[in-house]
Amino acid sequence: MAVDPSPDSSNANDQTSNKAPLKDLKKKKDEKKEEDLSDDDLALKQQLELYVERVQDADPGVQKLALESMRQEIRTSTSSMTSVPKPLKFLRPHYGTLKAYYETMVDSDVKKYLADVLSVLALTMSAEGERESLKFRLLGSEGDIGSWGHEYVRNLAGEISQEFSKRQHLDDEPFDDLMDLVQQIVAFHMKHNAEPEAVDLLMEVEDLDMLVDLVDSTNYKRTCLYLTSAASYLPGPDDMLVLDIAYTIYHKFGEYASALRIALAQDNLQNLKQVFISCDDLVQKKQFCYIIARHGYKMSVDEEMVDNEDDREHLQEIVNNTKLSDGYLTLARDIEVMEPKSPEDIYKVHLIDGRASAGASVDSARQNLAATFVNAFVNAGFGQDKLMTVPSESSSGGSAGSWLFKNKEHGKASAAASLGLILLWDVDNGLAQIDKYFHSNDNHVIAGALLAVGIVTVGISNECDPALALLGEYINKEDSSIRIGAIMGLGLAYAGSQNEQVRKLLSPILGDAKAPLDVIAFTAISLGLVNVGSCNEEVAQSIIYSLMDRSESELGEPLARFLPLGLGLLYLGKQESVEATAEVSKTFSEKIRKYCDMTLMSLAYAGTGDVLKVQKLLGHCAQHLDKGETHQGPAVLGIALVAMAEELGLEMAIRSLEHLLQYGEQNIRRAVPLALGLLCISNPKVNVMDTLSRLSHDTDSEVAMSAIIALGLIGAGTNNARIAGMLRNLSSYYYKEASLLFCVRIAQGLVHLGKGLLTLSPHHSDRFLLSPTALAGLITMLHACLDMKSIILGKYHYVLYFLVLAMLPRMLMTVDENLKPLTVPVRVGQAVDVVGQAGRPKTITGFQTHSTPVLLAAGDRAELATEKYIPVSPVLEGFVILRENPDYREEK
Repeated sequence: MAVDPSPDSSNANDQTSNKAPLKDLKKKKDEKKEEDLSDDDLALKQQLELYVERVQDADPGVQKLALESMRQEIRTSTSSMTSVPKPLKFLRPHYGTLKAYYETMVDSDVKKYLADVLSVLALTMSAEGERESLKFRLLGSEGDIGSWGHEYVRNLAGEISQEFSKRQHLDDEPFDDLMDLVQQIVAFHMKHNAEPEAVDLLMEVEDLDMLVDLVDSTNYKRTCLYLTSAASYLPGPDDMLVLDIAYTIYHKFGEYASALRIALAQDNLQNLKQVFISCDDLVQKKQFCYIIARHGYKMSVDEEMVDNEDDREHLQEIVNNTKLSDGYLTLARDIEVMEPKSPEDIYKVHLIDGRASAGASVDSARQNLAATFVNAFVNAGFGQDKLMTVPSESSSGGSAGSWLFKNKEHGKASAAASLGLILLWDVDNGLAQIDKYFHSNDNHVIAGALLAVGIVTVGISNECDPALALLGEYINKEDSSIRIGAIMGLGLAYAGSQNEQVRKLLSPILGDAKAPLDVIAFTAISLGLVNVGSCNEEVAQSIIYSLMDRSESELGEPLARFLPLGLGLLYLGKQESVEATAEVSKTFSEKIRKYCDMTLMSLAYAGTGDVLKVQKLLGHCAQHLDKGETHQGPAVLGIALVAMAEELGLEMAIRSLEHLLQYGEQNIRRAVPLALGLLCISNPKVNVMDTLSRLSHDTDSEVAMSAIIALGLIGAGTNNARIAGMLRNLSSYYYKEASLLFCVRIAQGLVHLGKGLLTLSPHHSDRFLLSPTALAGLITMLHACLDMKSIILGKYHYVLYFLVLAMLPRMLMTVDENLKPLTVPVRVGQAVDVVGQAGRPKTITGFQTHSTPVLLAAGDRAELATEKYIPVSPVLEGFVILRENPDYREEK
């Protein structure tokens, strides 16, 4: 094709015919036509030009016929939208002519017909921002818009959302005409499997309620999947509205288990009960109870939810998690890891080059303490180990007592408490074994035993409340270590239960002027844990008064940071509800005001993915401050807390934290590894692993300690060989530095948590639900790690036991309708995000087939590999009840 020298040549064809004389255009067209039009196209072009002339005829009959023929031509070609259809291409030069003629016509059916045609032509012709396609559509006939093709409908939807926001600003224009059109478009999209586009349009025009009537049994699952995954990218309160609609749709179609997950995500007790009341199938109700128990949600099953008393007791047992220990041990036997492990099996000293092993044989209290923790973490929940539960007449000659007394003073408390972790979830057996330590003469041992009672009962509710009965009487003892043991034990045992009796026991301590700061700090944390996310005004008041009563010097103490943290836990994930308390916190002493502000904000928006809050927290981290400031630590952790909600935010947060490492002050650099640890908890991502490995050799020992602990957190319960190797090398690198070596040992214990059967991740149910109690335990431990030297390396090392709140088996356990274990083949593979994809894409990739029970790593998903059973739960995680498939026929 010859290049036209005039600069306007390309425009000349695009512009409407009233801008340039028609003759010139025709001449140019004719020249080109000779070159590149086939005979068919030529005939079509002349045909269309004839129609354009006929439309301007005086006789309405001729006009109508011409328009009909033109519509026919456009419609038959619109169906394939890979390039601009021929009729639209040839009609482009006549768009202006037809528009001008339209203005002169009198109102009639023919005029509406022409408006329809113009609306379609505007698809390729109208100037940017004019919204002519929509204008002519509203002026045209009421006919079916779908017949003009998908691209046209999609274009209209875009123009409607622009028009809607314009009318919203003007306020006085009604929306009715737009809404009629929206209804047509949404119905068209739903019919043609374009659910995401329908949902997007309704979000733009703020009328999602319309969706409930338009979904049907074929597309409700895809629609709800899109709604729930879009919710994590929406600002509040829109996210809750979207989840409400998803809940309503699931409920309408009797998909009760999915409705229940949404009710839990919203923390909505009303909807939760509604699901139980609407569902009349006992097996499904059992599955609901398993999901609730895994979430750590404490609730009592009442008569309204289940009529039959025996059934009610049975369901309450599942919610109380009483069978967790049995399920976990079944898994352990199946994988053949029941054999207890000693700390030496974890350290694997023989694999390290010479120098470290020589110094390791010395029996130091600090190393024994580390071994206590490693032993507890590795044998967590197995009920037996080689240090604490050894019967005294065993051949080794040593008894549990002898290991206990290899620890100094406060070390004994952690050692006694480690028994609780070894017997985790096994309440009856556990309390019997701990009992002997209550008769000790050593206060530290008694303190440890009290804490052990709390640890054993974590996540397990019991009608008799053994923990309250045992710990209640020790709350007001003279000795502060005993008091802390009892207080922390209660906090762990009743985390998330909002138990009134515990509140009445603990609240007075906050107002006690004589109580030492450490007792008060642990009381605030325990109250925060028991009432996590409850926004309880009374508890908030008592913590606030307690904060106001503290002297300047007390607020400078490392443990003072637990007071604002306890306050923040009350508002965990509750967004705006924190604002009143945040205002009050501005009146606090200069020393702790900002710390409190950061902690409250980061906890209130934890797990919401709120981008604006992340920006605000990053702003605080960007300031270069004096040495004494401590509030940037919680701000860095806050970034991780808010962004951990979904994958995209998580990746972006990791990148932002990289920048903070390069440009931040020392106190920020110390917090960054902990934030990375929280973002990838029990999910060892290679890039994060490398960053932490680099930081673990940092010149600043506090940064190195944080990085080492974070390595333990990202590998927690994964038995990750690469991290285990890194930690072994670090143990030989730091063999002379007791405190760093202590951190390495703790990290080694975490990586082999529960011999690789446990996870610390607070997310479950396909990363859709975030367990508040698990997250609270993690945050408490991380806040303590902000001041490693005085808390964890000081005499409060037992704060590491707060991690117990997040420990749960990472298993899939299939059971039959009578809850007896059932072995079936399942495929376990990398989860694939199928939101909004066409057809029925595979949900997992790179799978292997195992028989249950199986372990699920981070990012894994399971599906049944047999048609014989149907799972009652939409997500295969934790305990899943299977039903026999009535349509299944065994192949001969």
